[in-house]
Amino acid sequence: MQHRNAPLTPNGRRRLVALVEEEHLTKSTAHTWVSRWREASAGQRHDLSCLQDRSSRPRRSPGMLSDKDHERCCEVRRRTGWGPRLVGSEVGIPHATVHRALRRRGCSRRPREPREAVLRYEWPCPGNLLHMDVKRHARFLEPGHAVTGKRTQRSRGAGWEFVHTLEDDCSRLAYSEIHDDERAQTVTAFTRRALDWFLERGIVAERLLTDNAWAYTKNKDLAALLDRRQILHKRTRPYTPKTNGKVERLQQTMDREWARGLSYRSSADRRAALPHWLDHYNERRRHSALGNRPPMARVRDVLGHDI
Repeated sequence: MQHRNAPLTPNGRRRLVALVEEEHLTKSTAHTWVSRWREASAGQRHDLSCLQDRSSRPRRSPGMLSDKDHERCCEVRRRTGWGPRLVGSEVGIPHATVHRALRRRGCSRRPREPREAVLRYEWPCPGNLLHMDVKRHARFLEPGHAVTGKRTQRSRGAGWEFVHTLEDDCSRLAYSEIHDDERAQTVTAFTRRALDWFLERGIVAERLLTDNAWAYTKNKDLAALLDRRQILHKRTRPYTPKTNGKVERLQQTMDREWARGLSYRSSADRRAALPHWLDHYNERRRHSALGNRPPMARVRDVLGHDI
């Protein structure tokens, strides 16, 4: 932005005009502003609008593509999704010209798919719905370059470890364990311990929501466990992780605050720190969706007893 009193802003140009008009000075560089001043009305002189910068765009562009050629470029773009080079080879027009034509008509970028309306939900009582998911983390035998700054040290072949998580929809109370795999037997054993953990805190599970992973949908032992406990197994729509969004969001928080928030000497030390972080999350960490209270406070409020 120009300063009000900088040279050759409207005020500076007004002084230049005054030199020509009052002191009869002539300079070729001042001719444009003097001509505009002389042709302006009293109102334009008062607000200095006659001395404002004007667009340098020409009034006429004889070399511009015709409306018919513009439409040809846009039609090929909409039909094929091609870029300017391929569209240009189709219509016989240079690709740079095609690009400018598409920009003028708003076709240079393909329109975004409309987003679905956000549907937020929360079950009224703890246990009405539990979310379950698993996330893998890389093992490491020593700190990596993020800690040491040395990219030559790598834990090759260390493999992966898997964090299995069960979270209550109403209270966000969470239970997690780390295992070396995500096989059906491991999932079933984890689910049994997690449900017992929730029962010890007065939460009786009624529904369990998972994605469509094989260990959840084809696991006969898990189905038998849920059937014995009279828990309805619900599944998300394929390729729609947002349906299970609460546990997905918890996994992001865990990754940021537990897995990457501290520097560990090895993944074994990181594994040992998970129970302490979960205790902090459930008992003390404030949750914005719960009115800046921890999950256990919501459990106590809704169930109406002290745990």
